[in-house]
Amino acid sequence: MAMSEAGGAATGQDALGRLSAALGKPGRGPAPVERWNPPYCGEIDMRIESDGTWFYMGTPIGRPALVRLFSSVLRRDPERFVLVTPVERIGIAVADAPFAAVEMSVAGDDSDRSVAFRTNVDDLVRVDAEHPLRFDLDPDGGLKPYVLVRGGLWARLTRALTYDLVELGEERNEGGRTAFGVAVGDLFFPFPAESTAR
Repeated sequence: MAMSEAGGAATGQDALGRLSAALGKPGRGPAPVERWNPPYCGEIDMRIESDGTWFYMGTPIGRPALVRLFSSVLRRDPERFVLVTPVERIGIAVADAPFAAVEMSVAGDDSDRSVAFRTNVDDLVRVDAEHPLRFDLDPDGGLKPYVLVRGGLWARLTRALTYDLVELGEERNEGGRTAFGVAVGDLFFPFPAESTAR
């Protein structure tokens, strides 16, 4: 689902603010997992599928509050994804990105454009230099866009949001060649040259 607002004196807070208002009272947010370094305790039978669904022992975790709790202690270590507490670190499997971007909000035009996303676990992310967009290619040539949520954890955009994001695309001269991509504020995120998304 995409929400948009064009024109006016939009700022980066507009897109993020609309998503925040839609969610109501915010939660406590992610834990400071980057400061914890407990011993590694092995793997558990937990997996995050490419659509963002969490499974435990082959069964989907049906309680959204429990998924949000697990996601708040998720970390990307160099060798694996882990759930981290102050006393233990447990490996889990992730099929693609650990999160799915399920809602997009766009405010403003041209250099005033801001773009924000809500993930399937209600993280709110405004696209900027610290939370960039990334584009990969599917083996079939399709486009797979992602937004960096935090600490090496990316959210893959749903198919519907991918189409909405491509609609924002424009051509620019980048490094002597014409590139198609998405401009957000003063940043430009080019699509892969081989992309057939447009």
